Amino acid sequence: MTTLAWIVVIVALLVGAAIGLAIRTRRDRVTIEAAEAEAATMRGAAEREAKQVTERASVEARDLVAAERGRIDEDERRARASLEEELARTRQLFEAELERSRADLERDRDALREARDEMRRDREKTEAIEERLTRRGEQQDARALRLDEAEDRLAQRTDDLKREEADLQVRAAKVDTQLYEVAQLTPEAATEMILQRLDRELERERAMRVRASVEQADAESRRKAQSIVAQAIQRSASEVSAAISVSVVPIPSEAMKGRIIGREGRNIRAFEALTGVDLIIDDTPEAVLLSSFNPIRREVAKLALSELVSDGRIHPARIEEVVQKAQGEMQTYIREKGEEATLEANVVGLKPGLVQLLGRMHFRTSYGQNILTHSVQVAHLTGIIASELGLDEALARRAGLLHDIGKSIDREIEGTHTEIGGNLGRRFGEPREVVDAIAHHHELELAETLFPVLVNAADAVSAARPGARRESLESYLKRLEGLEAIATSFPGVEKSYAIQAGREIRIIVEPDKVDDATAVLLARDIANRIEQDMEYPGQVQVTVVRESRAVEYAR
Repeated sequence: MTTLAWIVVIVALLVGAAIGLAIRTRRDRVTIEAAEAEAATMRGAAEREAKQVTERASVEARDLVAAERGRIDEDERRARASLEEELARTRQLFEAELERSRADLERDRDALREARDEMRRDREKTEAIEERLTRRGEQQDARALRLDEAEDRLAQRTDDLKREEADLQVRAAKVDTQLYEVAQLTPEAATEMILQRLDRELERERAMRVRASVEQADAESRRKAQSIVAQAIQRSASEVSAAISVSVVPIPSEAMKGRIIGREGRNIRAFEALTGVDLIIDDTPEAVLLSSFNPIRREVAKLALSELVSDGRIHPARIEEVVQKAQGEMQTYIREKGEEATLEANVVGLKPGLVQLLGRMHFRTSYGQNILTHSVQVAHLTGIIASELGLDEALARRAGLLHDIGKSIDREIEGTHTEIGGNLGRRFGEPREVVDAIAHHHELELAETLFPVLVNAADAVSAARPGARRESLESYLKRLEGLEAIATSFPGVEKSYAIQAGREIRIIVEPDKVDDATAVLLARDIANRIEQDMEYPGQVQVTVVRESRAVEYAR
C-alpha cells in the first residue's frame, strides 16, 4: 500500500474513534439501539468515503507511476540517442583521422619511391659519367701516344722536305737553263707569257667575284626595292585608288543632290549602310560619285542610285527596296556571266557555286585585262596544247578556265589567289588535276601533274599577247626587235631570240670566243644595256647558252 492509502486508513480510524467517543458521551441521553444505529450509519458512510478516497489514491498513484515510468523511458531514450550521436561523431573523427594518416602515409611512400628513383637515376648518371671519363682518359692517353709518333714523323718529314727543297732549287736552276736553251725565250718573254696566263686566270676569278657581288647586290636591292615601292605607293596610291575605285552616276539637276541627301542626311546614311559604298556629293556638276574598293558593291550601288534618280522617289524605305532589287539583279547578272564563260570555254558540269564565282571575275581586271575574258582565253589555249600533246582536252580546258578562280574572293579571304583557288577546287569536288593546276600554275616545281605546266604556258601567252595589256602590235614588235639587236651587238654572240612575248631573251654564243666565266659577265652586261636603253613591262630574263659540239661521221 502507498503512503496515501495509509493516510486514508488512519483518518478512517480516527473518525471511528471520534464516533465511539461521541456515542459514549451520549449514552446517557439516547438508548443503546439508537446509538448503535447511528454508529452503524456513520461507520458505513466512513467506509464508503474511505473506499472512494482509496480508489482515487490508487488511480492517482497509477497515474504518477505511469508518468514517472514515461519520464524515465524518455530520459533513457534521450541518453541513448545522445550516446549514439556522440559515438557516431567519434567514429567519424576517427575515420577522418585514419584517412588523413593513410593519405600522409601514401604521400610519404610516393616521396620515398621518387627519392629512390632519383637516387637510382643519379647513380646511373654518375656511373655513365665515370665510364665516359674513363673512356676519355684512355682516348687522351692513346692520342698522346699518337701525337708523339706524329711529332717524330713530322720532324723526319721536315728534314726530308728541306733536303728535297735544296734538290729542287738545284733542279729548277738546271730547268731554267735548259728552258732558255730549248725555247729560245728571254726572261722578259717568259714573264710576259706567265702574265698572260695570269690575266686569263684573273678574268675567271673576276667573273666569279662578279657573280657573288651580283647575288649580294640582288639581296640588297630587294630590301631597298621594298622601301622604294612603299614610298611610291604612298605618293601615287591616292590617284590610282581613285581611278579604280570610283564610279560616276549622272543626275538630271543639282536639286537632285539635296533629295539624295534627304532631311538631316537620312537618305544618304541609309544608302551607304545598305550598299556598303561611300556616296560622295561635291561640287561636280550634275554628277555624284560612288567610292568603294569592292567593284560588285559599287556596281550594285550604281544600279540602285540610277533607278532612284530616274524614279524620283527617294526615302529610306524606297532605298532599301531598290537596293535589294539591285542586289538580286546583280546576282542574276553574275550567274549569267559565269554561264556565258562556261559555254564559251566549252566546259560543262561546273557546280553552281563555281559558276557564280566565275561571274564575279567579270568585275576584276589585271593591267587593264578583264580576268574572266583572260580565263576563257587560257581555257582555249590550254585545250589546244593538251590536244596536241595527247592529254585530256576537256580536263585541260576546265583547269584553264578555273586557274584564277581564287581572284574572285581574294579580297575577302586571306591568302594568295592560288591557295584560295586550290581550296575552292577541293571544296567543290574538282578533279585532282584541276586542283593541281589552280594551286601550282605559278609554282611549277610543286606541280604533281602536267596540267599546271600547260596552264602556266597558256597564262603567259594570254597575258603577254599584243593588245592584252594595253600594248599595241607596233610597240610590241619594236620591243622584240630591240631586244635582239642589243644582244647581237655584243662580241661573241652568234644568235639571239626574243621568246615568251619579250619576257626572255635567249642568246647563243660562240664557244671558242666566250668561255663559261665570260658568259656570266656577258649576261650581266646585256641585262644592264637593256635596262638603260629600253622600256618594258615586268622584267626580261637574259639567258646565255654556250654549247660545244664535236661532230664526226662514220663511213
